[in-house]
Amino acid sequence: MGGRKKELQIELYIVKKELKNRISSNVENRKPDRLAVFYFLFFYCCVTSRLNCLNNSQFGFDIFLLLLFVVMETSGFISRADLFLSLSPRSPSLQFEAAWALTNIASGTSAQTQAVVKSNAVPLFLRLLHSPHQNVCEQAVWALGNIIGDGPQCRDYVISLGVVKPLLSFISPSIPITFLRNVTWVIVNLCRNKDPPPPMETVQEILPALCMLIYHTDLNILVDTVWALSYLTDGGNEQIQMVIDSGVVPFLVPLLSHQEVKVQTAALRAVGNIVTGTDEQTQVVLNCDVLLHFPNLLSHPKEKINKEAVWFLSNITAGNQQQVQAVIDAGLIPMIIHQDHPLQKKKLQKAWAISNLTISGRKDQVEFLVEHNVIPPFCSLLSVKDSQVVQVVLDGLKNILIMAGQEASTIAEIIEECGGLEKIEQLQQHENEDIYKLAFEIIDQYFSGDIFDEDPNLIPETTQGGTFNFDPASNMQTKKFNF
Repeated sequence: MGGRKKELQIELYIVKKELKNRISSNVENRKPDRLAVFYFLFFYCCVTSRLNCLNNSQFGFDIFLLLLFVVMETSGFISRADLFLSLSPRSPSLQFEAAWALTNIASGTSAQTQAVVKSNAVPLFLRLLHSPHQNVCEQAVWALGNIIGDGPQCRDYVISLGVVKPLLSFISPSIPITFLRNVTWVIVNLCRNKDPPPPMETVQEILPALCMLIYHTDLNILVDTVWALSYLTDGGNEQIQMVIDSGVVPFLVPLLSHQEVKVQTAALRAVGNIVTGTDEQTQVVLNCDVLLHFPNLLSHPKEKINKEAVWFLSNITAGNQQQVQAVIDAGLIPMIIHQDHPLQKKKLQKAWAISNLTISGRKDQVEFLVEHNVIPPFCSLLSVKDSQVVQVVLDGLKNILIMAGQEASTIAEIIEECGGLEKIEQLQQHENEDIYKLAFEIIDQYFSGDIFDEDPNLIPETTQGGTFNFDPASNMQTKKFNF
């Protein structure tokens, strides 16, 4: 510790001489003596606050931050960041101190981050990534992570200057764990934001690194890696396919049963995003035996995991009939049906999971729903205040009635006995036009005399073998959706 303190004292002496020689050559229409005062104040605060911190003095650190922000906001001082970061190689400690100070500024408001960017600091931070001093490299990584995290505009600007290759070069067995955590965190920020998403070339560069980091035993690195994958899979089918092609999905799925909730949460979001894609992309996840993890996820004590598990399954039941059957065979339908939870969002996921099955599923698959007493709990959702839930439930009930064909009267009787008819009648007065029209149609077609008198199209076609032929998917669409 004493060596570090002595080093900083030496560097403070060096910077006095360095600044004296350099400031006078570029004053930008300000008086050199006034500018020199600001510059010296900045570095004096940097170094002396560090000395005070080494002596466990929080006061010196607090004074430094106060002076730093006052100087930045009132004098335009930050515009000379190039001077701070481009000090000669004789002053690696001062490069570190300057990078540390600017990192703190970049962690502030968006305006403060932009001040650092406009000071031309980003190219200099990128140059510091090649410093022979690891602490300088790490501080530059941290600063760039704060800038990238400000939003897609800053992210793409830093990418355009070539951050990805040197950043990924730090991933090696010899890197200290704290440094690797920072690198992984910056990768997460590179993957974040989908409006617009990161460039496809950047995604291609990053994915091999994520495929390596997903094996890491450090919890923080693993969590950040999986979140990075979840952000990439939230960028549309093309990015989903890139993640699939990387070969990471078979290693992602087992993390759904990880002992740490943070890992489970991130993994569930990542695989959940994948199944919002095409049926073929969904099948890749199903082929990894993903449904084996869902009995525990559906009964998980954490509400967030429980809710997203139902969301995941609602996107599977929006798939093809083989995928619907996979959910049935896994024994998950009764668990979905009989879940009762006060959260509105969870009710919506449940409604979609059931309603999608009534559209995608075969007649025998819809019968499976009815046999497992889906109608009473489904009708109970008609009382919630969320209009989207109500409409999804009405759609599902109508689909079941259509699929039932000549047995529609039996379904109608079940709806009436569980109090569903009364709720549907009340919904004819609903302020939402789609809801009251749908409620009226159900009442008119299924609860006003012979249900086939008014609409002969509801009569199922018969095949040569005398069986009924229904194709409920012919004019209905399932709904896949993202969080």
